[in-house]
Amino acid sequence: MSDSFADLPGGPRICYREDGPADGVPLVLIAGLGLDLTSWPRPMIEGFIGRGFRVIRFDNRDAGCSDRIKAPNPGKLRQLLARPLPDAYDLGYMAADTVGLLDHLDVEKAHLVGMSMGGMIAQTVAARNPGRVLSLTSIFSTTGHRRVGQPAKSTLLRMARRPAQTVEESVVGHLSLMGHLGSATFPLDKDVETAWAEGLWERAGGRRARSGIARQIGAIQASGDRTAELARITCPTVVVHGDTDRMVHRSGGRATAKAIKGARYVEIPGMGHHIAPDLVERLVELTAEVALDPAGETR
Repeated sequence: MSDSFADLPGGPRICYREDGPADGVPLVLIAGLGLDLTSWPRPMIEGFIGRGFRVIRFDNRDAGCSDRIKAPNPGKLRQLLARPLPDAYDLGYMAADTVGLLDHLDVEKAHLVGMSMGGMIAQTVAARNPGRVLSLTSIFSTTGHRRVGQPAKSTLLRMARRPAQTVEESVVGHLSLMGHLGSATFPLDKDVETAWAEGLWERAGGRRARSGIARQIGAIQASGDRTAELARITCPTVVVHGDTDRMVHRSGGRATAKAIKGARYVEIPGMGHHIAPDLVERLVELTAEVALDPAGETR
C-alpha cells in the first residue's frame, strides 16, 4: 500500500492513505502523539471498510512521512512546566491541516475518529468547522484543562528517557511503554507492536521518527484549556475512555463528554491507553453507532 501526499496551501506536506470504496462516506482517522497513519490497527480499518466507509488516515505534521516543521524543540523543562515556545504551533494548526487534506481530496463532510492527541485535533475541527464534520469519536483524549486528564508520574518518567538511537532501541522502548500503558485485560500483540515500531522507524527515516514529538507536545500545551470551545460542537459525539489509562486519566474523557452537549460517554473497564486487538470491534461498533442514524444510513 503506497503513500500519497498533499501539499497544503501555506502549510506542510501531508502524507495520507485511503482505503475502502471510493464512493463510501468519508471517515478520517487522526493519530496521537508521535504516531503515524500505520498506528491504526488493520482490523479496525477493515471493520470500517466492511461498514461501507471510505477510510482516510494521515500522518500529522511532525510525524511519519509528513513534513517536519522547521522550528526549535521546546526543552524538557519547558515541557515539564507546560510553557511552550512563543512561536509554537497549536492544535488549531493541526486541525487546519486536517481540513486542508479534506479540501485536497474534495471531501465536503466526514466522520472524524481521533485517539489521544488525535482526539484533541478532531475536537478542534468539529468545534471550528461544524459544517465539515458528520460525527465525532474521541478516544482516550481530554479537554486541555490542567486539572483533568493528566498522565501518571510513572508515564512522565518513561517519556523523559533518551530517544532511541537505533531500530532495536526503538522496538524495546515501544514495547516497554506499551506494556506500561496497556492492560492485562486487553493485552497487546507483541509481534504486531514490534512490526509497527520497526515500520515507523523505517517510514520516518530512523531517528527522525521521534524528532517532532516535543513540538507536538508544545502544540497541546499552547492550546490550553479548550473546554469552552468544545461547547460549540454540535455533531453526534461519542467519547470513549478506559478506567486504567496512565497517559490520559479518565477524568479527561469525562470532562470532554461533559463539555460537548449531547455527547455519549463510554468508559471501558480494563482499557488503558492502547487500542489492543480485543478492543477493535468494540471501537468500530461505537463509531458506527454514532455515525449511523437509526435506519442504518450514514448521517
